[in-house]
Amino acid sequence: MGGIADITTTGRRSGQPRRIEIFFHNFDGEIYIGGRPGLKRDWLANLIAQPLFTLHLKRGVKADLPARAEEVTAPDERAALLFRMLTESWNSDPAKARASLDRWVESSPLVKVTVES
Repeated sequence: MGGIADITTTGRRSGQPRRIEIFFHNFDGEIYIGGRPGLKRDWLANLIAQPLFTLHLKRGVKADLPARAEEVTAPDERAALLFRMLTESWNSDPAKARASLDRWVESSPLVKVTVES
């Protein structure tokens, strides 16, 4: 499933910390951050420029975890993950999710999160 957390990225231009609230997804023990299609995301641009960030867990378990982001770019992998986000995390009807999946694959932000030890 997933939950709500904060992430602190490094501003790609300013170099300053930027903290935002975001929804994360946990599929088969892997953590992903994604979002709706069509909107430019500063957090994604920041993570592409500097993949190291802090994942702040805040509901239930509270922890600040050093993490690394890797953008998911392979279309087939994006489609599979985004379909799961739509249907499993956000409870979208599978038929509706399939009908809009191409748009999601083309323009949704999607990163895989690896917690650093």
